[in-house]
Amino acid sequence: MTDHALSPQQVADFLRDNPDFFTSHADVFAAMHVPHPHGIGTISLGERQILMLRERNREQEWRLNELIHNANTNEGISTRLAQWCARLLAETQVDRIPAEIALGLAREFELNEVGLRLWRLPSVTESGYGEPVSEDVRTFADSLKSPYCGTDTEFEAASWLSAKPRSLALIPLRPGAEAPTVGLLVLGSNDPERFAPDMSTTFLDTVGKLASAALRRLA
Repeated sequence: MTDHALSPQQVADFLRDNPDFFTSHADVFAAMHVPHPHGIGTISLGERQILMLRERNREQEWRLNELIHNANTNEGISTRLAQWCARLLAETQVDRIPAEIALGLAREFELNEVGLRLWRLPSVTESGYGEPVSEDVRTFADSLKSPYCGTDTEFEAASWLSAKPRSLALIPLRPGAEAPTVGLLVLGSNDPERFAPDMSTTFLDTVGKLASAALRRLA
């Protein structure tokens, strides 16, 4: 006797090629039972479809909530960045700009530690933010084409902070894309994930450009 059993692929191809099969054979559809997706007995094909739709709806709801959360987070960051920038623009005493850069960032973005050193700026005295730094720090800052983020806290610049952070960001400050640096901004956090190595540096790039633009008044 010839075995005429269809393979699973043939059944799938047939149903795909005949989308009206279950319309004309509704009794077959109603009688079919398939394994429960969570391994609890069997359920009808219709119930299985309903479960699949519910799972898809939950997934879409989760994705939507994530998008809303990210949008709210980005809006909050943009608002705080604008407030920080507004204070920089409104500062009439140029000698207070470095403090507004560092302390303003710490205040607006709830940073545990912020360090700042400046050089090649004639209006900055060699104390406080203008305290001399080693040639190694300057060379390192000049080598940074974008901000560094990570958990390596052994950089010399990390010693500018009053406490050792668990993650940090190093932002080079320069008046132009190819110009030598005029300073280095150090942001420290107790959260090891705050400045993760794989995070986007777009926001930190913006901070660096805004701070560098404000420091031109000290040149």
